[in-house]
Amino acid sequence: MTEEYQGSFSDFNLKPTLLRAIERKGFEHPMPVQTAVLEDDGLLDNDVIVQAKTGSGKTLAFALPLLNIADAQEREPQILVLSPTRELAQQTAREFAWLGADLGVRVATLVGGLDMERQIRALRDGAAVIVGTPGRVLDHIRRGTLRTEDIHSVVLDEGDHMLDMGFRDEMEAILEAVGSVDRTWLFSATMPDEVLSLAKNYLDAPKKISLVADITAHSEISQRAYIIPSRKRFEGLTNVLIWENPSRSLIFCGTKAETQDIADRLCDNGFRATAIHGDMSQRERNNALSALRGGRVAILVATDVAARGLDIDAVSHVIQYGMPQNLEAFVHRSGRTGRAGHEGSNLILLTSREAHQFKGMIAHSGSKLKLEWMPAPDAAEIEGQSRIRFENNILEHALESNEFDEWAHELLSREEAPTLVAGLLAKAYGDQPSGYSIREDVQAEMDREKGRRNEGRGRGERGDRFRRADMTGGVAVQFSQGRSDGWEVGPLLGSLCRCLGIGREDVGNIKLRDSSATVELSQRGAEMLDARKERLARDGLVAASVRPASGERRDSARGDRKPQRSERSFFRERERDREFRHGKQRDREREAQRGVRKRFAKKD
Repeated sequence: MTEEYQGSFSDFNLKPTLLRAIERKGFEHPMPVQTAVLEDDGLLDNDVIVQAKTGSGKTLAFALPLLNIADAQEREPQILVLSPTRELAQQTAREFAWLGADLGVRVATLVGGLDMERQIRALRDGAAVIVGTPGRVLDHIRRGTLRTEDIHSVVLDEGDHMLDMGFRDEMEAILEAVGSVDRTWLFSATMPDEVLSLAKNYLDAPKKISLVADITAHSEISQRAYIIPSRKRFEGLTNVLIWENPSRSLIFCGTKAETQDIADRLCDNGFRATAIHGDMSQRERNNALSALRGGRVAILVATDVAARGLDIDAVSHVIQYGMPQNLEAFVHRSGRTGRAGHEGSNLILLTSREAHQFKGMIAHSGSKLKLEWMPAPDAAEIEGQSRIRFENNILEHALESNEFDEWAHELLSREEAPTLVAGLLAKAYGDQPSGYSIREDVQAEMDREKGRRNEGRGRGERGDRFRRADMTGGVAVQFSQGRSDGWEVGPLLGSLCRCLGIGREDVGNIKLRDSSATVELSQRGAEMLDARKERLARDGLVAASVRPASGERRDSARGDRKPQRSERSFFRERERDREFRHGKQRDREREAQRGVRKRFAKKD
C-alpha cells in the first residue's frame, strides 16, 4: 500500500471552505504528492516540475494550492489546465468543481467532440478555471472566446502523454498566447527528452519534485507475464481471464480494429465486455465508460490512445495483449491499476518469441522490473480452479443461512444421494466458463524458440534472425496499404500473424512501399488467408492481388541467393550490353551538341 502522510489537510494553510469540501468527500490524509506540493509554500512563486506515477493523487496536488489563491470575485479565467484526453479533462474539471463549489468558483471544460456553443456560454458566464485538451483550448484562444490576460497559473497535466499524442505545436502556441504567467506547473509520469526540452523552453528555473525512483516498480501492483500460443492467442486470453477472474479489467490492444474484434469475441464467449477506441463518438465513449463504472460490463478493451487519461476506480487487472511499443507504454498501461493505494494486477500476454523480445527490452532499459513468468493456464487447470471457486462460493452461501440444512441431511441419507448431488451440480455448475486446451501448443513454441536461439548462438544470432521461410507452394499477396497508411514492417507482420493465426515462420519476404505492401506467405498461410480475409480487412489490410510465391529461399543477412554460373554469365552480358547502349547514347548526345554549336557559329 502507498505510504500516506499521517497528518491531515488541516495542517496546511488552506481555506476553511476547501477543508470542508475535502471532509465531505471523505479524504482523511493527503497522499505523498499532495504533501510534497502543499508543504512547500514557496512553490507558488516558482515554476515546478513534478514527476509522479499515474493514479498518485496529483489532481488534488495542483487543484488545492491554486484554488486556495484564486479570486472568487474575478469573472475572468485565472487557472488553465491542459490535459491529453477528453476523459481526463472532464475528470479534472469535476475535481475542481466539487472542490471549489463553496468558493463559488466556476469551471469550464473545453474539449473536442462536445458542443462549442455550450463551451462559449460557460466562458461568458465567468469561469475562473479552464480545463481542456490542447486542440480545443487553442481553438478558443484563436476565436477570441477564451481571454488569457488574467490567467496566472498554467498546469500541464500528464505532459509526456500530450507530447506522445503530437500536441507539442498546440502546447507551445498556448504557452506563447498566455504570455507571462506567475507559474507554470508540469506534471508527468516520465521525463523523456521531449518533456525536458519543453520545460527548458517554457519554464523558468523550475523546482523539481520526484516521487518515483524506478517508475516500473509499483509496490501495489503484482506483475505477471503469461506465455500464450501464437496460433491461439485469443484462446490464451480467454484462459487467463477465467483463471484470474478480474472484477474490473482493462485489456490493451494494438489497433482500433483489434479492440472491437476482441470485445465482440469475448461477448460471444459469455464475458461482459465492451470496446473504446478513437473511431467512436464522444457519446459512445462515455457510454462505454459508464457501463464499466456502473458494473454493466466487467471488461473494457482499449487502445493506448483511447485509454490515456481514463480515471476509473478499482480496476483490479490491466491485461496487455501483445508487445507494447516500448517500456514506457508498458508502464503507462500498468498505471491504470493499483491507483490511489489500491492493490492491482498487471498482466502481459506474449508469445514465446515476443517474450524473448520483451525480456531484451527490459534488459536494455536497465530497469529493475521483475515479472513472474508462466505458461498460460490450460483447460484442465482452469477446470480444477473453477471447481474450487464454485465450492467456496456454495459454502459461503450455506454459512449465511441454515434454511436448507434439514433438507440437505434428508437428501444425503437416501441411496440416490450421489445422483441427486450430480444433478444439482449439472444444473448449477453447467454455465461456468471452460477454458481451451493450449498447453501443448505453448510448450511446443517454447521448445522451438529455445532451439532457435541455441541454433542462432551456434552460428551467430544474425544468421538466424534474417532467415526467410521456404515459400514453395505459398503465395505472394499484394495489399493496397503501405507506409502512407501508417504501416511499418513490425506492425504489419504482427497483424498478419494475429489475424491469420499463423506463426512468424509462415511469413517470407515483406516489401513495404508508400501505397502498397507485398508479403510472401507459406502454403499454410495461403490457406488461412482464404478463410480470414475479412479479419484482415477489419485490421485495415485489404488484399489487392494474390499470385504464387517464387519459392526461392533468401537470406537477407547475405543478400539474395548467389546466382549460378549461367546466370552470372547472363548478368555480365547484360551489363556489357547496357554499357554499350549507354556509350552509343553518349556519342549521339555529343554529336547533337556539336551540330548545335556549328549552327550558332554560322549565325554569328
